[in-house]
Amino acid sequence: MIKNKSFIGIAFIILIFGIYAVPKIVSRIQNSDVVKGDRLDKVSSSSSAEDALVKIGPAPKFELTNQNGEKITNDTYKGKVYVLEFFFTTCPSICPKMNQSMLIIEKKFFGNPNFGIVSITIDPVHDTPAVLKSHAVLLGVKSSNWNFLTGDRQTIFDLANKGYNLYAGENSKVNGGFEHSGMFALIDKNGNIRCRKDEFGNPILYYDGLEKAGVRDIQQDISILLAE
Repeated sequence: MIKNKSFIGIAFIILIFGIYAVPKIVSRIQNSDVVKGDRLDKVSSSSSAEDALVKIGPAPKFELTNQNGEKITNDTYKGKVYVLEFFFTTCPSICPKMNQSMLIIEKKFFGNPNFGIVSITIDPVHDTPAVLKSHAVLLGVKSSNWNFLTGDRQTIFDLANKGYNLYAGENSKVNGGFEHSGMFALIDKNGNIRCRKDEFGNPILYYDGLEKAGVRDIQQDISILLAE
């Protein structure tokens, strides 16, 4: 008799637990929320920056002159994370949008001594240091780690096309006389080009400086590299 009462009691407890717990479990399954929680957070946070961002290889070396007439090289950015682009000051098409994207990035990381920006002109005949300085003032650039660079025309074209594989060239048929990529390169503290993977697991190589998504992605990945 006692055993029967114990069995009935246990069965009653199981019944009450089922009434309470089963609907919650079903709800979590329907909402795809079964594996969410502290355990998943711990698994996610264990991924290193090396896993999150692909190392493409060393960034091409350069030695160019900035808007203040100073020589700037890769070593200037040693120990810093930086974003690099190719542009020209009289560009009537994509450059203004790229400039605005860079300003958003500058604002996000302004004051961080370990972050910088490199903007290299593909029209060095026109874009002298003085012109680049006026352009920086016009844009409202505040960071001392944002260098606008000029130098030998062929050296710059080789740096863009052969070094970074980011197209830049002259074309008299297009408005402005030059064509170039609107992509941004991301370089880590050790001078390596880094990037995230796309939805298929392939390296994206560079970030789209003309799209909000590209600017958002590069900001997220800059933060990852700064934390390394």
